[in-house]
Amino acid sequence: MERKKWKHLMMLLMLTAAVSMVAAGCGNSNNAGNANNASSGNTGQAAGETPAEPVTISLGLLPSIDAIPFIIAHEQGFDKEHNVNLDIQTFKSAKDRDVAFQAGKVDGLSADLVAISIYNEAGLDVKITSTTTGEFDLLTGNDDVKEVKDLKGKTVILSKNTSTQYTVAMMLKQAGLTEDDITVTEVPQIPTRLELLKNNKADAAVLPEPFVTMGKTAGLRVLSSTVSAGINPFVLAFPQSAIDAKGQAIREMYTAYDEAVAYMKSHDQSEYIDLIIKEVGYPDTLKNEIKVPEYLPAYQVDVKEVEAAFAWAREKGLLTKKLSAEEVISDVQFKK
Repeated sequence: MERKKWKHLMMLLMLTAAVSMVAAGCGNSNNAGNANNASSGNTGQAAGETPAEPVTISLGLLPSIDAIPFIIAHEQGFDKEHNVNLDIQTFKSAKDRDVAFQAGKVDGLSADLVAISIYNEAGLDVKITSTTTGEFDLLTGNDDVKEVKDLKGKTVILSKNTSTQYTVAMMLKQAGLTEDDITVTEVPQIPTRLELLKNNKADAAVLPEPFVTMGKTAGLRVLSSTVSAGINPFVLAFPQSAIDAKGQAIREMYTAYDEAVAYMKSHDQSEYIDLIIKEVGYPDTLKNEIKVPEYLPAYQVDVKEVEAAFAWAREKGLLTKKLSAEEVISDVQFKK
């Protein structure tokens, strides 16, 4: 990618210190694409031929619940069964992930709709290949705050110009409030958000797992979540160049993903909980408190979700280009 484009991108990301924690579960595999063995990443071979080497797909993921099905797909060998090698690279922050993306060390990455707007604002042709089932929760320790509407005039901790702020904006809108009705304290560091909330330094904060479970164990309460509010900004994305080069392998990756989802449905949580603790970062002491999401087979993002996030990004000045949802949605696996 051009140095100028990446310089622009990284300047934008300085405003969005933690673009997102994201995210998880994808959707229903479209097997129609598997018949196209002429595309790059072809996994088929004629009888008697030596099987081709697995096509490596490197994924830049954050230590969050959206990574789990991909990790299980690799650990259980579902990727190899489809002649794909998932090279999963986990990063502690969105900034580190994007540096690796800039350096060409990952093909695709877990992201969110606000990040997608930023990438494309910077001139990068990054496409959404599917949604993922991540989750943000809005937690409080203030006994006077029973519902989201009670946050009027209160202080909320989040990271500005990111999907966490977008999530809060949508939750407030559903409660009949606007962002002007709250006072925002910007804290990009998620562990710090939790500690401030536990010490009554704010009335609410947006947190991902494992910090939600940690907060609930400490007595905090969930006011709303992206799941209950029907908001899903979490996606998996690839640059168009990677889609062109590894289209068939990406389709096979999603087949392996779906098999990992089926595996989790058919096996007791105790059989893979240690892997989740290790990869997501839950404390061992919360082993019995962890509730693994009910992941769905992979599916494509809702156009309306993209439009809503892009509209918010424009309001914040993060997106100035005329960019439609359809332009950032790939049909490599699912039809638009």
